[in-house]
Amino acid sequence: MLSSLSPARRRLVQAVVLGVLVAVVAVVAVAAVRARRDQVRPVAQGTPGPVLLVSGYGGSVSSLDPLRAALSSAGRDVVVVPAVGAGTGDLRTQAEALDRAATAAETRFGASSVDVVGYSAGGVVAREWVRDLGGASVARRVLSVGSPHHGTSVAELAAGVAGSCTTACTQLEPDSELLRALNAGDETPRGPAFVSVWSTSDRTVVPADSARLAGALDFTVQSVCPQARTSHGGLPADPVVLAALASTLGSAAPRPPTGVHC
Repeated sequence: MLSSLSPARRRLVQAVVLGVLVAVVAVVAVAAVRARRDQVRPVAQGTPGPVLLVSGYGGSVSSLDPLRAALSSAGRDVVVVPAVGAGTGDLRTQAEALDRAATAAETRFGASSVDVVGYSAGGVVAREWVRDLGGASVARRVLSVGSPHHGTSVAELAAGVAGSCTTACTQLEPDSELLRALNAGDETPRGPAFVSVWSTSDRTVVPADSARLAGALDFTVQSVCPQARTSHGGLPADPVVLAALASTLGSAAPRPPTGVHC
């Protein structure tokens, strides 16, 4: 049929057909997202369960020690999620490990939900779990600490200059496929309450405001302690971050901490 048309008309018909196909795909994608959201059953916000701690790039769980100690001292049940592949492999695989840890924690503690604290890349892992692996109906609160939600130029530099960038490193580049999908539409999908705390002095998450998360309770260390110069590595032990564990993971609605000894 097309062969009987002039080249100009053939190109016009092909363009129209392509446009229709693109529109159909877009409608199907939107419908799929809406269906997935409709299936989410947010857990009760008033009853805190165990807290799962997720480490950052490189998988050093020792970096989580200040967070673990503060939560344990407050009487919370704490689970440190073991790092997968030294914390440098596919963030989706790490999200699957978080899913398994959440299921085990619910069973172990007889809980109906969990809270998650993700440090650095751990916050991205937590969001991947919530968005694509069923975490939206399991997580009550998700607190990210210095997480590169929109990528970091440090990863981009490692890929472009150093010439060696692991899977997770590539996924943490600005505008990576994983981050584009994660940030498409609603950055804080229906389910848990999201919180993001970060430092304006972070030189690992660059720019530092890559840690901003649309729809979350979002605040900086400096908004509470203006003179703070907390580095990325110093965030887990920072007094504002430690105080935020109580003000954001309790039974009340999340809020920035007050009365912090700076």
